[in-house]
Amino acid sequence: MNWRRILLSRFVVVPIILTIAIGGWNAYVALHAHGLLEGSVVDAAGKPVAGATVTLFAHDFVTQVEKAQTRSDEAGRFRFDDNNSHLVQLQAQDGTLTSPRVTIRLWFRAQDRVVEKPLQLASGG
Repeated sequence: MNWRRILLSRFVVVPIILTIAIGGWNAYVALHAHGLLEGSVVDAAGKPVAGATVTLFAHDFVTQVEKAQTRSDEAGRFRFDDNNSHLVQLQAQDGTLTSPRVTIRLWFRAQDRVVEKPLQLASGG
């Protein structure tokens, strides 16, 4: 019996590769599934806006339902700690200024994500 040939056959190699890939993905998910969603709010000139209300909308079958709200800090940053969805929208508002809703698609539920593009406030958002 040729053990080398058996160990290098596709019937052994493919399941080993799949097991490593699935195990790696599950480890990544376990390390990055805290529900953190971070970003920033800026005005039309690109300056940070402190105290803006940021709303998180979660996909609920066919509609987007408001799930949580937070306020931006002095540097315009905001953070949600308990997002348990994989499809959300964010919108900022400060007085009469509103940002357009931004759709965020995540690879898995409760994925940690930093939104690179800031929510930009404008009149009529």
